[in-house]
Formats: sequence, structure tokens, C-alpha cells
Amino acid sequence: MHFFLIAALLVVLSAAFGYVNLRLFRLPNTIGLMLVAILFTVGLFLTSAIDDTLLRHTEDMVGEIDFKTMVLDIMLGFLLFAGAMHTDWDQLKEQRWPILVFATVGVLTSTFLVGALSHWAFAAIGHPVAFIHCLLFGALISPTDPIAVLGVLKQAGVPKKLETKIVGESLFNDGVGVVVFLTILSIATGKASDDHLVSEVLKLFGVEVFGGIAFGALLGWVTFRLMRSINDYEIEVLITLACVMGGYAAAHMLHLSGPLAIVVAGLIVGNERLRGLSMSDRTEEFVDKFWHLVDVLLNALLFVLIGLELLIVDFTTEVLLAGGLAIVLVLVARYLSLLVPVHLFAKRLEFLPHTATLMTWGGLRGGISIALALSLPAAMEREFLLAVTYVVVVFSILGQGLSLGKLAKRLLGTGEQVPSDK
Repeated sequence: MHFFLIAALLVVLSAAFGYVNLRLFRLPNTIGLMLVAILFTVGLFLTSAIDDTLLRHTEDMVGEIDFKTMVLDIMLGFLLFAGAMHTDWDQLKEQRWPILVFATVGVLTSTFLVGALSHWAFAAIGHPVAFIHCLLFGALISPTDPIAVLGVLKQAGVPKKLETKIVGESLFNDGVGVVVFLTILSIATGKASDDHLVSEVLKLFGVEVFGGIAFGALLGWVTFRLMRSINDYEIEVLITLACVMGGYAAAHMLHLSGPLAIVVAGLIVGNERLRGLSMSDRTEEFVDKFWHLVDVLLNALLFVLIGLELLIVDFTTEVLLAGGLAIVLVLVARYLSLLVPVHLFAKRLEFLPHTATLMTWGGLRGGISIALALSLPAAMEREFLLAVTYVVVVFSILGQGLSLGKLAKRLLGTGEQVPSDK
């Protein structure tokens, strides 16, 4: 009953905040929900001067939510599958090599750049953080969040080729980023042997990443074959649900990257050419509607949770200064990490002008970064790095998310898509 009560309150808040956003702000749903949640939280702080009962009850509720488990172990698989299912396969295939480089070399480069720059910056403001802990910050903040990216790009009016690069990169670098974070964490906690450090790191990275991709391909193929052999939309929707839940759990037990496995499976199941072979028109309609509703519901809950996390983050002048510096450093590191791949592929794949700039600004951070920050041991500056991460995430979603369409229009002359009321 306790879990149901918390879930019920979150759904009620999501519906209420969504209504307020549509009536007052009319922002994209993901951004609007988070903004209203933040304003609600600020309102609680202000009214607590008169009566702090509601503030204390809300703090207790948010404190009981295991944000890391909810995001990484429960929500992530569903959201990645829903996003991957509706990604343009042909565009993704055409852009596969730059996306692969962005999601691997780009994440690693950004991790070390952010780690080095933040190590210097935090020391400069009088809060020195060990280099290995700064690398952990680099690892958790470097991957772009596919959930935030997909939620914003639907309405940003970005050209299709550029959208594919940003979405494709975010779908894959999420899994890679989690593996990089866990690898550095194993070094920081001493779980990786000093005598065989390099070999253990390469083994962990290789097995998690390539094993996850291979497992996802198998999972997608089995799902496709099962759906092709029957014609019943109710059972086929259940099969896709089993693919996500069973596949994510199996990947975890096999020590493979669950996010990468689910992305690959979703791309196979959602492939336009395979859909015609495995689904009837009726089945395709119900599968798409089911996963659209899952996507809408979980996105709403996630972005409301991000806004409410403000209640448990300790902010000081030092933290806000560090967060402001981190915003600049993360953007600089991302831009630098994209320069070489963009230069290598620009002519052959006819990249649009200002691709690096738009991909830098369109590389949003979200709930995954906060969840990873929460998983840090307390001795590794968790509270400080969590607060800094929160500042970067809020700026990323509100600042970058709201201005991405305008920036694309200004640099490329593209028009922004205005969502209809219905």
C-alpha cells in the first residue's frame, strides 16, 4: 500500500503539473513538467515560513523514493525501447559510423576532459576534489540523456539528418556512459586489481558493451520471430513487454549492458521493413499506441521527479558557483569531443553546417546523470557532485532544451514545429 500511495501521488502531481503547463506555459511536456515541479518545490520552501507541514510531508515522500533504482533499473529499459522503436532505421543506418564514434570515442574523450577541467575548477574555488572522483563526474555527465533528448527534439524543428545523429548518439552513448562510469567506479573503490588493471578494464568494457549489443540483437530477433508466427495484437503487445522486462533482467544477470541490449532490440522490432513481416496493421497500431502511452507516462513521472529532487539537494553559494563553472566546462568538453568525428565524416555524409555546435547544444543531460550521481559512495564527494550535477541537468533541460529550436532556426534557417493543441 505504501508503494501504491507514493505512485499515486506522483501520477496525480504529474497530471496536475501537466495541466498547469498546458494552461499557463504551453512548453514541451517534458520541459514544462519539470519547470512546474521546480516552481512547486520553490513554493513549498516559501510557504514553509508560515507552515512547513506540506514541505515536510513532501520531503519525506521524495526521500523514500530510490531515484537511482527507479530510473536505472525500472524506467530506463521501457523508455529506451519506446524511443528506439520509433527511430528512423534507414537514417540511423546511413549515419551509423559517426553515431558509433560519437557514442564511444566522444564519451571517453568528454569524460577525461570534464574530469581534468573540473579537477582544476573545483580546486580554484576552494573545494578540491580528487582527480578520480572528478573522472566519475565526467563519466556521469558526459553521456547525453536519450529520454531528455527525445522529449525535446520532437518539437524542436531540427532537420531530420541532424536529429538522427543526436537521437542515435543518445540512445547508444547512454549504455556506454554507464559502463564507463562503472569501470571508473571499480577503479576508485579498488575492486579492479592493480596488477591487471588495464586488462580488467578492457574486459569489463568489452563484455558489457559488445555483449550487450549482441544480446540485444538476439533478443530482437527472437521477438520478431515470435510476433511473426502469430496474429493476435494482445499477445504481441505482451511479447514486446516481455522483451523489455525479461531482456533487461537477463542482461543484468549476465553482466551485460541492459540499456544497449534494449536499444538494439527496439531498433530491430521497430524496423519499418520487419514490421510488415511480423505485424498486421491492427497489431502495429496497438503496439505503437501502447508504447507511446508508456513513453508519455514514464517521461511525465521522471521529469516531475527531477523537479522534486530539488527538495533533497543541498545548495550553497559554493555549489552554485561550481555548477555554473561545470555548465561551461561540460559544454566545452562536448564541443571539443565532437570536433574530430564531425571533421572526419562531414564531407562523406554531407553534414549540415554548424553540426558540432548544434549537437553540443542539443546534447541534453537528464535523470540518468542524477541517478548515477546518487549511486556514488558518500566518501566520494557525493553530496557536492550531486548538487553540481543537478545544476547542470536543470540548465541543460530548461536552457538548452528551450533554445535548441531557435538556435537551429538561426544557424540553419529551419522553421520550428509548433505542436497542435490536439
